Amino acid sequence: MSEAVLGIDPGTQKAGFAILEATSSAPLVVGIEPLDGLIGRVRQLVEHYRVRAIALGRGTHATAVARMLTTVDVPVHLIDEHETTWRARALYFADHPPRGWRRLIPLGLLLPPRPIDDYAAVLIARRYLDQHSPPD
Repeated sequence: MSEAVLGIDPGTQKAGFAILEATSSAPLVVGIEPLDGLIGRVRQLVEHYRVRAIALGRGTHATAVARMLTTVDVPVHLIDEHETTWRARALYFADHPPRGWRRLIPLGLLLPPRPIDDYAAVLIARRYLDQHSPPD
């Protein structure tokens, strides 16, 4: 397994997370964790995967989450979250296409049936990898 990046989409009560390897755009692990359990979950992920960096979305509650992450011995990089909610919604519907009558509604008008913070975390991790990958 190559080194991995942990993407985190911080919110006020919960955070989405995703582990991505530099060699693949498909996430190894995704999830959503309440903020009070986030640091424990991050420690588990860092121990299990070779996490070389944490890509933290620079949005809601990022400062408080960044402070929590200082207890983990992995560098934290703040990443711009511009348009991640909209793109996360598109990514969700690419993985879970609408069925039945919902497929007749334009995707821009549909809301996913569950929180998509994990999909936003995938996009944040990908953005970090795009910015920090060595040139070919």
